[in-house]
Amino acid sequence: MISNYFTEMKNEVDQALDQHLLPSDCYPQSLIKSMRYSVFAGGKRLRPILVLAAAEAVKGPVKEVMPFALGVELIHTYTLIHDDLPALDNDDLRRGKPTSHKAFGESTAILTGDALQTFAFQLMTNVELMKEIPPGVILQAVHELSHAVGPLGTIGGQMVDLESEGKEIEAGTLEYIHRHKTGCLIRSCIRSGGILSQCSETDIEALSRFGENIGLAFQIIDDILDVTGNQSEIGKDAKSDIKSGKATYPALLGIEESKKKAKLLIDGGIAYLDHFNNSASHLREIALYFISRTH
Repeated sequence: MISNYFTEMKNEVDQALDQHLLPSDCYPQSLIKSMRYSVFAGGKRLRPILVLAAAEAVKGPVKEVMPFALGVELIHTYTLIHDDLPALDNDDLRRGKPTSHKAFGESTAILTGDALQTFAFQLMTNVELMKEIPPGVILQAVHELSHAVGPLGTIGGQMVDLESEGKEIEAGTLEYIHRHKTGCLIRSCIRSGGILSQCSETDIEALSRFGENIGLAFQIIDDILDVTGNQSEIGKDAKSDIKSGKATYPALLGIEESKKKAKLLIDGGIAYLDHFNNSASHLREIALYFISRTH
């Protein structure tokens, strides 16, 4: 069952994060405390699990890939901290707990996000932790990820999202926001698992197509949950997208059409995994989980 797999992999990721993050008594303690607060505030660890499951799909060295997967989670956490800031979404809750700027103040939250991002790259480029993977391959994966979260990826999508608040936008602009703000990182997680495993170009292409589909579907489902979910389930203020005038698929297409679009994307993504047969079973189950998730 996918729930058992998620629980097992989340525990492994959490243990590794605790091991590699700076200890609580490290100076400056206020910064380290804030970093650990946000990293361990909850979360499904979906993105690092996708890195590991993709490596599994191509029969790569799953355990060797773990440090890179941890870096991905730190980058994801940094984006959430900055996304929640008063200058952007101004959210009070994240994963059912006060957001970083509410718990530690805005200046500390900004520095915490910066620290997590830079520490992530320190971790992902530590070749001593990934001795079975050639340094050149690690460099390729890091380049891939940095592109995915940079101005042509997550940050670019965030910028267009911010500029689109309160405006009527075309479907193409909305898709750009979703594919870049959320989809690029998810796609890169999956591709990185393949790159670090030194799989074939054919394998990478199949992983890429799968990642593109489920990355967009994930954000569409997030949009839906913002409308249909409640605060206890989604761990943040419900209907926050509506309140801030954000562009979403339910606002553009309605709930039912948005659900249909998400399902088509998931089904289409899973079809690309036929290339891998049984080795991609966990990737398939993760994609199906997307449709049924409530938070």
